[in-house]
Amino acid sequence: MIDTPRSNRLHLAIFGRRNVGKSSLINFITGQELAIVADVPGTTTDPVYKSIEILPLGPAVVIDTAGLDDTGELGEKRVAKAREVLRKTDIVLLVVDPREPVTAFERDVVQAARERGIGIVGVRNKADLWGWNLPLADDLRALNIPWVDVSCAMGRGLEDLKRAIIAAAPADWDPLGVVRGVVEAGQHLMLVVSIDASMPKGRLKLPEVQTLRDALEENVLCSVVRDTEFAEALERFPRPDLVVAHSLVIDYVARVLPEEIPLTTTSTLFARYKGDLVTFARGAVALDKLEPGDRVLIAEACTHCVMPTDIGRHKIPGWLEQYVGGAIEHDHVNGGQFPDASALRDYRLVIHCGGCMLNRREVMYRILACQEAGVPITNYGVMLSYLHGVAERVLRPFPEAHRALVAAGGHPRTIIELDGAALSV
Repeated sequence: MIDTPRSNRLHLAIFGRRNVGKSSLINFITGQELAIVADVPGTTTDPVYKSIEILPLGPAVVIDTAGLDDTGELGEKRVAKAREVLRKTDIVLLVVDPREPVTAFERDVVQAARERGIGIVGVRNKADLWGWNLPLADDLRALNIPWVDVSCAMGRGLEDLKRAIIAAAPADWDPLGVVRGVVEAGQHLMLVVSIDASMPKGRLKLPEVQTLRDALEENVLCSVVRDTEFAEALERFPRPDLVVAHSLVIDYVARVLPEEIPLTTTSTLFARYKGDLVTFARGAVALDKLEPGDRVLIAEACTHCVMPTDIGRHKIPGWLEQYVGGAIEHDHVNGGQFPDASALRDYRLVIHCGGCMLNRREVMYRILACQEAGVPITNYGVMLSYLHGVAERVLRPFPEAHRALVAAGGHPRTIIELDGAALSV
């Protein structure tokens, strides 16, 4: 993997009123002219994302948002888009012009960030116009956040800002890695992939690449084999310490692999890495409560071209109807779209993709929204393992999730055949 995916980077969101210099700040931080800078308020419309490197934190994404005081119908939509960014934010940079008094806009951002456990750094911008290291005004001090003085025009204050960002970064923003704690240094991980029409020519799927990269960084010995050569590979390397299979070939792999060898799926690893595997395990058991006519939401993080055998649009609805013995209603969202808790109450179950295109904070936001609505949520891979009748085995490498599945009565009422070519899960 040459570049760190955006979803694995620390997310810094820049908030502030119009014309306080948010776009200038993003250009200053990145050292590039990425955002349009103008004296006209409201130049920035939709959030702008830029991947950067901040040492010693490493890869990060800076998000430039519209002004919080944008007006009119279009302005309100821009502000709403800006607030949605909080769902995937690890640190808020609140930019102010210290010559202007604090308003409800700044106080609302600070309160919203604190409610979500997001770190906050205040940036007193345009220090070249008002002077350096002046005492904090009472209204800024009342926000009770750390402040840094910056002048984008003079190129001053960047190192102080970096230090403040490091101090505000969540200690667990990338707590697990993909395979950490599942396989150890010196052990052998065998990855079973399925090459199909959904894969770009000459490349593996992103979750598989991330799994390999993470395993290599943990000094794990790795081998990669297609599902069609898996049995032959086992004859040559009969005792891998962990086998990680594509979810749509898990039934075949589970039948061929000796019971005593640990087995899981790429999507299950990502359910733990990106979200909450225990919640997804309990959500899979909710499949047994579905009945014909129930409404299910299928959520995908990417916005790929829909194919005739697309897993989210075609495969999963068909498998669910086969499982419940009748037609169900199924809605789809993709990319950054996801309903709030009030809209989620219309569903009996939410089925989410592996989330390789989302950061963990966004996935956790979606899980919490489902929990607030009282709606179970699972992910593609855990669901497919459950329908195959192998979820209990696939979750054994994760004791807490395994216990949750067993406690919830994790035995499918029937086992269905998942026909068709393997697709990205």
